Amino acid sequence: MKMKMKMKMRRMPIRQTLMTSADAEAQTNGRFESQWKGFLRKLRKAPHFQTFHPTIPHLTSIKKLTRKKSSRNTQSLPSFPPNIEADLYYCFESSWRNFTLSDLQEATDNFSPGNLIGEGGYSEVYKGHLEDGQLVAVKRLIRGTQEEMTADYLSELGILVHVNHPNISSVIGYGVEGGMHLVLPLSANGSLSSVLKGKNEKLTWSLRYNIAMGIASGLAYLHEGCQRRIIHRDIKSANILLTEDFEAQISDFGLAKWLPDQWTHITVSQFEGTFGYLPPEFFMHGIVDEKTDVYAFGVLLLELVSGRPAIDDSHNSVVMWAKPLLLGRNTTEIADPSLDGNFEWEQLNRVVLVASLCIHQEATERPKMSQIVRMLRGDEGILQNKKKFQKRPALKRCCPLEVIEEEEGNSGKSSNDRNQKMEAASDQENHHKNGDVEANTS
Repeated sequence: MKMKMKMKMRRMPIRQTLMTSADAEAQTNGRFESQWKGFLRKLRKAPHFQTFHPTIPHLTSIKKLTRKKSSRNTQSLPSFPPNIEADLYYCFESSWRNFTLSDLQEATDNFSPGNLIGEGGYSEVYKGHLEDGQLVAVKRLIRGTQEEMTADYLSELGILVHVNHPNISSVIGYGVEGGMHLVLPLSANGSLSSVLKGKNEKLTWSLRYNIAMGIASGLAYLHEGCQRRIIHRDIKSANILLTEDFEAQISDFGLAKWLPDQWTHITVSQFEGTFGYLPPEFFMHGIVDEKTDVYAFGVLLLELVSGRPAIDDSHNSVVMWAKPLLLGRNTTEIADPSLDGNFEWEQLNRVVLVASLCIHQEATERPKMSQIVRMLRGDEGILQNKKKFQKRPALKRCCPLEVIEEEEGNSGKSSNDRNQKMEAASDQENHHKNGDVEANTS
């Protein structure tokens, strides 16, 4: 009996310790879950969320064109992906880490200005160190009303939770305490924009070609291989991050939209995106679809090949610079002089061909990203089909500036209207130039 009593006495502290640990874990989980519930409660109180239901996406009036009917209808586009509440709770239950405000403050030295590595239109990005030594980029939303920031944050999370591809930047975690934060791995080699602009050793042709292939693969996944049809809407060199091995990763889904399968496109009225990468149909009609990303990818290819920015300091467009060279098939003159002729001819010709197809004035003539991947890989069958487009005036009036002038000149609109559009576009480009998020370790 005494022996049994001793055994019980010994077991009690162990049992008590286990219960305490479980209670602590439950308390932590309860606190995190409470943050999410409180966050969603705030969202539901917002006017734009009143009709939202987990299985019926919130709708806002917007024009769309169905695949079944060719007529344009005024219907609605979901502001959030369907089942977004389930998506967000999936974030909570997934491998993503839920960071507290103190975690993020410690990682970024209380969001020290010295750790600020990028500032975009609606967010700031800080370099940080986690307790395990991992370098991270902490994105914090800073501009807009509480309702706007909440909607943007939830929309981005609702998209990212379904994205999983080696050429798309991964997510480490999130935090909704004291603001809205995303935590991502810090890219060892920064952004493609910073590398192309840098004075250090230039990218070899082999690296440029592999980067182009990686971006194409990532976009093909978003458009055709993901659970949801996703349009990135802000493909540019500053949003392409480079790993230690110079593998390309698409980042910043702040403007991304999911597009229902039965819709061909959506139209938007607000100017969003980066001047120099936007296609003619966006300026003319506000049309957004997969071909929006395809056009931007074409501009990005011209940057990769030539080493020139999409828009230089004198506001010259790389598309307008390349147009006569593309029409004259002067491939060598398009190539970056720093390559000193060290490139593979067949690869260079394929990339230039793809670039010319991607920036075609007519969106319907641009290839799909899955076709682009095949062309870049050297699929002879699809290359032969697409080479016929080189004989067409594919680049005629491909610059958005010219399209705006022609569209408004023919419609009799006043020059004031045109100037307003151009000023808005120019302001947007200047804003992005000053605020490109380029995560790097320097």
